[in-house]
Amino acid sequence: MPIKTTLSLILGMFLCFSTSTFANAPLANTPLTDTATTETAQSQAKQTASQIQVQVSSVSDASITNTSKASASKAAELANTDPAKLPANIVAPITNVASKKVKSSAPSKPKNMIIMIGDGMGPAYTTAYRYFKDNPDTEEMEQTVFDRLLVGMASTFPAPVSGYVTDSAASATALATGFKTYNGAISIDVDKRPLTTIMEMAKKVGLSTGVAVSSQVNHATPAAFLAHNEHRRNYVQIAEGYLKSDADVILGGGQKYFSDDLLDEFKAKGYQHITEFEQLDSITKPKVLGLFADVQLPWVIDEQEAYKLSTLTKKSLELLSQNEQGFILMVEGSLIDWAGHSNDIATAMGEMQEFANAIEVVEQFVRERQDTLMIVTADHNTGGLSIGANGEYEWNPAMLHDIKASPQTISEELIAVDDWQQRFNQLIGFEATAEEISSLNSARMQGQKQLYKSILQIIDTRTNTGWTSVGHTADDVQVFAAGPGALLFSGHQDNTEIATKMMSLLPKAIN
Repeated sequence: MPIKTTLSLILGMFLCFSTSTFANAPLANTPLTDTATTETAQSQAKQTASQIQVQVSSVSDASITNTSKASASKAAELANTDPAKLPANIVAPITNVASKKVKSSAPSKPKNMIIMIGDGMGPAYTTAYRYFKDNPDTEEMEQTVFDRLLVGMASTFPAPVSGYVTDSAASATALATGFKTYNGAISIDVDKRPLTTIMEMAKKVGLSTGVAVSSQVNHATPAAFLAHNEHRRNYVQIAEGYLKSDADVILGGGQKYFSDDLLDEFKAKGYQHITEFEQLDSITKPKVLGLFADVQLPWVIDEQEAYKLSTLTKKSLELLSQNEQGFILMVEGSLIDWAGHSNDIATAMGEMQEFANAIEVVEQFVRERQDTLMIVTADHNTGGLSIGANGEYEWNPAMLHDIKASPQTISEELIAVDDWQQRFNQLIGFEATAEEISSLNSARMQGQKQLYKSILQIIDTRTNTGWTSVGHTADDVQVFAAGPGALLFSGHQDNTEIATKMMSLLPKAIN
């Protein structure tokens, strides 16, 4: 090798070693030899302190006033510290450094909080909904409200006694109280002792409370927020327990569980009892008990222009926001889960559509008020929905838009008419093949339930939808948020933490 080349290599290695050593030397050991160097180091120190402040505030935009003041004070202290005395390991991730300061008039803690629960709405449901809503005439994939608000994930497992797969009662108890319990329990612990709910805590500090759901109002999820019971199936006891909740708004189905005597007790406590949606306009002040169906509200796919859950949500916000102290509201898209249990993709997408509508009602409220936190999540995943199945790389949701009634309603109608083949084609939105007609005919002779299953199978085959269960699965679920405090819910958390974080944002007790 020529001597000139050898000398160049030696010199290059020396320079690389020197640069690497200098770059990795601790800041405290860096010599400050002149004024210019000192000023540069001080400038770097101020930038580091600023980054620390950004990092702390990025953990939580609520966390809360005391923490923000402490971090600001620490940042100011570091900014004025001799750079040579700064610890070498103080670094903020570059992704947390804001490119510019954004001023906001929004409070650090919310006045109102709304938790919205898509029952059974595992991640596959929100993904399927995106494809269901996609406009095939455009090249881009349109964003949904779920894409827009996603901040994190949550685990859903119940208390160890019930294993890894939760039911709605145990998961709702976790979301309402911050504690794990056994499957079937309504806001009691594994020893059947009552657990304090966020609604009870809110009442103690002067806030209004309410629930708006598409199932019966005394079903597992709303029950966990308003009552205590050793088993979710004790529907009448749970309904009676609502008298003690003092909730300002109770809206949904479940009329069959409220006897005349029980309704009289509600009225004696000042509740307005209504049974028709048209009566909502006459309700201008709390308290209200609205029971609009014997059990569940109608499937969205059967009343596609009714917008019932979003209407109940809007009325709840209108009534609860009259309290100057604030409120806590729980909204549940209950029937997503019920459709999942039936492995009914057409009905599930209809319920997802209306739950998304309700979310957008709340999102608009949050934007206008800037004093309200909204949290959206699921209690668990239902059905093991698979977007694509049978080894085929496709999913075809477009046909779901043409279905004019729920498969359950279609099956009930086809059992009752002679000219069922023509009626099936009208309601399902496509011309059934001879093979499909044959399978339907065979199922029809076995009764409505078998006919319902046959219709579901035809829809799954045509869309290439798969299912792994008619029950729940142990999947983590998504968390969506907006408003003051929303960043508290970023990243992975347990479902109990959603409750405890919301509880931490409640105002202090009134003396």
